[in-house]
Amino acid sequence: MEYRKTGKWGLMLSELSVGSWLTFGRKLGLREVRELIHRAFDSGITFFDTAEAYNGGVAEYLMGQALKDLNRMDYVVSTKIFWWGPRERNQMGLSRKHLIEGLTASLRRLQMDYVDIVYCHRPDPETPMEEVISGIKYILDKGMALYWGTSEWSAQEIKEAATLARQAGIMPPIVEQPQYNLLVRRRVEVEYAPLYEDPGIGLTTFSPLASGILAGKYIEGIPRGSRLEEFPTLKQWLEESGLLGEEAMERVRKFRELAEEMGVSMVQLAIAWILKNEKVTSVILGVSSLEQFEENLGALEVKQHLTDDVMKKLDEIFPVNG
Repeated sequence: MEYRKTGKWGLMLSELSVGSWLTFGRKLGLREVRELIHRAFDSGITFFDTAEAYNGGVAEYLMGQALKDLNRMDYVVSTKIFWWGPRERNQMGLSRKHLIEGLTASLRRLQMDYVDIVYCHRPDPETPMEEVISGIKYILDKGMALYWGTSEWSAQEIKEAATLARQAGIMPPIVEQPQYNLLVRRRVEVEYAPLYEDPGIGLTTFSPLASGILAGKYIEGIPRGSRLEEFPTLKQWLEESGLLGEEAMERVRKFRELAEEMGVSMVQLAIAWILKNEKVTSVILGVSSLEQFEENLGALEVKQHLTDDVMKKLDEIFPVNG
């Protein structure tokens, strides 16, 4: 397992990490969560990610219970604040009130005094950036979080936040959590390019398999019992993004052929490709079984065999502007 700096900043994260979206409290109960986290930790993974919105806070509770067995200084944990309840009751968004109250509730569920990273889970057009920074400053000054970051923010929003944070006397966001995979490349590789120098952000990327598309699950349609059948809103989002269209499926078929030629799984090849990007600090894995986790872990070995020729073939199948 490789450990990488978070951009230019001093925080070190394992190159693979464990997330909890759609799995903790849905597919996995406390026993399974504990087994997964302990297996991940034994394999060298030290970064674990969750959010207040994941299964109504249940994911945070389960993660906290499982992490209690480990030494707090031996791992990094993050949570994300934005969605909890209705905006008219001040329970969503990035208002100073919700940032502080939301993280306070998250810490209670996690049973921790602080998280290492708190993310602003999405940009909030209803709240001035000055107010967002005010809430983050309180959180950092009180030690509720050690660092802060963003998730799915535009480059311009991150630049504005960095400027105002420095004016407020706190560090800028050190990390962004975007979707990044072979089918979704442009934001990470083009839009964010200036941000790797200033403010020097790292990346903790999610959806390495594009919600299972790059695992080949949906080449022939949506199978019964699949994640897309279980979560129709996710299916709708992928359809609107063009990721379930015939053009995307043709690319996935070519990807399957390449994986078969190499003698590796599509899952391992998709994750290994992300790990080759030096701007990526950690790839967040979303697994619903130990068997899936073990397959994902095999990407570390596959990464060693991604030659320039293989990377060129992948670029041809999945161009940045494709």
